Amino acid sequence: MRSSNPVFSRRGFSRDNGYAGFNAQPQAGGPAVATQGNPYAPGNPQAGQQAPTNPYAANPYGQQDLQGAPPHAPVTTRMTMDDVVMRTATTLGVLVVTAALAWALLPVDDANISKSYGIAIGAGLVAMVLGFVQAFKRKASPPLILAYAALEGVFLGVVSSVVDNRIASGAAMQAVLGTMAVFLAVLVAYKAGWIRVNRRFYGFVMAAALGFVLLMAVNLLFSVFGGGDGLGFRSGGLGIMFGIIGVLLGACFLALDFKQVEDGIAYGAPREEAWLAAFGLTMTLVWIYLEFLRLIAILQGND
Repeated sequence: MRSSNPVFSRRGFSRDNGYAGFNAQPQAGGPAVATQGNPYAPGNPQAGQQAPTNPYAANPYGQQDLQGAPPHAPVTTRMTMDDVVMRTATTLGVLVVTAALAWALLPVDDANISKSYGIAIGAGLVAMVLGFVQAFKRKASPPLILAYAALEGVFLGVVSSVVDNRIASGAAMQAVLGTMAVFLAVLVAYKAGWIRVNRRFYGFVMAAALGFVLLMAVNLLFSVFGGGDGLGFRSGGLGIMFGIIGVLLGACFLALDFKQVEDGIAYGAPREEAWLAAFGLTMTLVWIYLEFLRLIAILQGND
């Protein structure tokens, strides 16, 4: 199974890249630790699913070092939760700093809004290109990921300033708090086992996400060629409904990302993969923040 995030689905912990994924095939001689805590392991209540095993069974730098690996195999080469937390904090820190600078240095008054918005759109497009480049690279590139975060921050800073100063006062802080609340809620639900990430969950989320993106693309085309808000998916009652759906999809993406990180740590993914985890989580959090910002702008704009 591939992750919701394009970075994970291309290079993350999926079977075709040599890392643990939901559809990893059993391998003879895999260590027993590979099935611990695994919902697809033999004897688990979720019987019927194929049981993944450790793709690092033949790798002296993977989990096998717990079972007699050569003495030169350092444990520190494996990804840990601390690595993921530190890389994610670094990536988000760069994004927040550049967003604050863009907010302060790119005014959105009547005289400057066109210039500031143009810079923001340009930064957003370059960030999107960098994101695709990283998603299709064979290895994580920290400078590329940090450049993506910096440019994405410029885009978010200007867009947030426009919404906060011209449409809905206080919207940016409300969107930040909403994003944090969703992250913590999904994390708690995932760790408590209330959210079970399996094939059915993955298939439902990806089908819903595909339909959502296609509808938004159609709405964008109608708005570009027909003017206004296109089919009305981003304003009024429909806009509110699609904003809520967007936030819920972002929450589902977070659950999928948490599962990928958990699998990567359990199966001994290389330490540099923590940058991919940070990249994927940052992309998901940006999605949720933008959906919250759009939803708040609609709700307050209708007052």
